[in-house]
Amino acid sequence: MVTRRSLIGGSAALAATLGLPVPAAAASPFVRREGTRLMLGDRAYRFAGANLWYGAWLGSSAAFGDRARLVRELDALAATGVTNLRILASAEESPLRNSVKPAFHAGGDAANPALLDGLDFCLAEMAKRNMKAVLYLTNFWEWSGGMMTYLYYVTGKYMDASDPAHPWPEFPNATAQFYANPEAVALNHDWVRAMVGRTNRVTGIAYRNDPTIMAWQLANEPRPAGDLATATPLLPAYNAWIQGSARLIKSIDRNHLVSTGSEGLMGSVQTADIYRKAHDIPEIDYLTAHIWPLNWSWVDAKDIPGTHAGATAKVAEYLAQHQALAKEIGKPLVIEEFGYPRDGGGYDPEASTRFKDLYYKQIYDAVLSSARTGGPIAGSNFWAWNGAGRAAHGDHRFKPGDTAWLGDPPHEPQGWYGVFDSDASTRGVIKAHAEALATVGEAIAG
Repeated sequence: MVTRRSLIGGSAALAATLGLPVPAAAASPFVRREGTRLMLGDRAYRFAGANLWYGAWLGSSAAFGDRARLVRELDALAATGVTNLRILASAEESPLRNSVKPAFHAGGDAANPALLDGLDFCLAEMAKRNMKAVLYLTNFWEWSGGMMTYLYYVTGKYMDASDPAHPWPEFPNATAQFYANPEAVALNHDWVRAMVGRTNRVTGIAYRNDPTIMAWQLANEPRPAGDLATATPLLPAYNAWIQGSARLIKSIDRNHLVSTGSEGLMGSVQTADIYRKAHDIPEIDYLTAHIWPLNWSWVDAKDIPGTHAGATAKVAEYLAQHQALAKEIGKPLVIEEFGYPRDGGGYDPEASTRFKDLYYKQIYDAVLSSARTGGPIAGSNFWAWNGAGRAAHGDHRFKPGDTAWLGDPPHEPQGWYGVFDSDASTRGVIKAHAEALATVGEAIAG
């Protein structure tokens, strides 16, 4: 049977034989956008992914790294069907209580070579496994320094997110002042130039020419503020930072996609117009959404069986809202963070994952349904991969100097949301979804 795929493949082979140019779409090794789909060559690019924020730390040859473990983790992820990893490509050296150490840099473009080499190694190993990376370039939250730290660099002042003297939403309201501070934004842009313009020392490939990278991301969960009253006057600066940062990336790198890293409506003070304006610009290639039922009080960790159904309904509504926005804007959507507690709210691998597995299935069913019906969801990244990492302390808290590296970042209990290598049922759910999604991709290509 002659299909679009066989025609393109045949014409490419003929062109190669005759020395003629191959169609650009079929020849390009980079993920690109066509309407509401991501494409790789002549095929729809859809993926089952994970978050591995600590890839650069684990990939470092310094004492805090463990390259042998990183190789094992990537092998385990590949065996589970994971083909896309969302990785932190910045951490600002910070006085904030819960910020990770060591950090990538202390402002400007001067950087910690051990972490740069760690990221290079991680990307090189991912390439061997045909994995794609999404690299985010700063953080709205304190656990990697982030925007509050950029403000500290230029003002000398900072606020800890966990400080009881500054209850919610004081921290996000204070952090959002970053967008309106030209000096802080300039320091952030110095780092963007350094990273996007970097050349991998392991492979010798410039990042802008590396097809292992799927996308650059402006930040992890950038919010315009913590409440609408504070966000409203900051919106011009917020939107200018988004468009200006994306334009800067594309002025250096024409090969890769750019996304915001937004949580979606919850990260847009639950205002569709704010989310829409941030994403309906040509420099942003696809939409993102994060879904956190426990963090958003949709489920009670002490009564998961009794509150799970209610959470499920809210998750379904949130998914539907963002698919509708993606269709309206005409761009793909990635569910790039989703997490759920273990049964009973425990943090250890011994705690069961019955309801967590059901939640994963709900997300995956939505992704698969979208794929089968030509919808906008391109893929998903669960939060997060713990692999062989285990909490180093009985209280499950991260302490400076720890090198266990779990998917739960330093401000969270270690083991809270991550998937351990011993979580057979959860890994089974992920693998089954990856296999089903790959089959749909074949059908679309044909």
